[in-house]
Amino acid sequence: MLFGRAGCRPRVHLVLGSGLGAVAKRLEDPVEVPFHELPGFPATSVEGHAGSFLIGRTAGVPVLVQAGRYHYYEGFGTDVVAAPVRVGRALGARTLVLTNAVGGIRRDLVPGSLMLVDDHINLMFRAPLAGPVAQGEARFPDMSRPYDAALLAAAESAALRAGTRLPRGTYGAVAGPNFETPAEVRALRTAGADVVGMSTVPEVTVARAGGQRVLAFSIVTNLAAGLGEGAVDHEGVIAYAEVAGGTLGALLEALVPALEGTGEK
Repeated sequence: MLFGRAGCRPRVHLVLGSGLGAVAKRLEDPVEVPFHELPGFPATSVEGHAGSFLIGRTAGVPVLVQAGRYHYYEGFGTDVVAAPVRVGRALGARTLVLTNAVGGIRRDLVPGSLMLVDDHINLMFRAPLAGPVAQGEARFPDMSRPYDAALLAAAESAALRAGTRLPRGTYGAVAGPNFETPAEVRALRTAGADVVGMSTVPEVTVARAGGQRVLAFSIVTNLAAGLGEGAVDHEGVIAYAEVAGGTLGALLEALVPALEGTGEK
């Protein structure tokens, strides 16, 4: 239905995290389909996650933009959390670009900064690929390089041209929805996590099982628990995500055409 209504086959699937809905406004000639209009797709329940697909063009490149995502902490199972990724793949997107809002653990990752994800630690204690093997997916996908090296290099080049600081780091994934305790943040730091969030890793795992290339960006919206003063709350997350989202949106707009020249596996 999406393909027929939009009249173009997306090459890139872009997933927008908390507070990043404004990035969708940069899409050229979008056709929007809310999740609830699709069979098996429930409505999203988290502020900052609109819950819709848009097909259009970014800098002339056909893209599928996903405004909002599903999370385990909403009570959804893997089939629902992974469904948008599988829809994007079925429509023809071979490259998945994810964004998310995170708490900063590494000292230089302060609220409002961006990070390029080059590895992750899954502490959600759920296996996104458990159960029957989905059509077109591997039973035991290789995760030695979950984030595509050529896409990482392209992102860094785009950031350099834009004068945007874009350090690399490791994403620590937890199930949520509560924010972490100071002790948990210390454990994450010891394990090697530079930021902590509640999404992304299930989507990356399912995408890699289906042979897609993956790139991910984090917006640091708060200091993780115990590293700053005051309480951590979702309102603050949304506020910082909206501010930094403009920078990330401009970066993504410049980056999408470059993804075409990196070569697909």
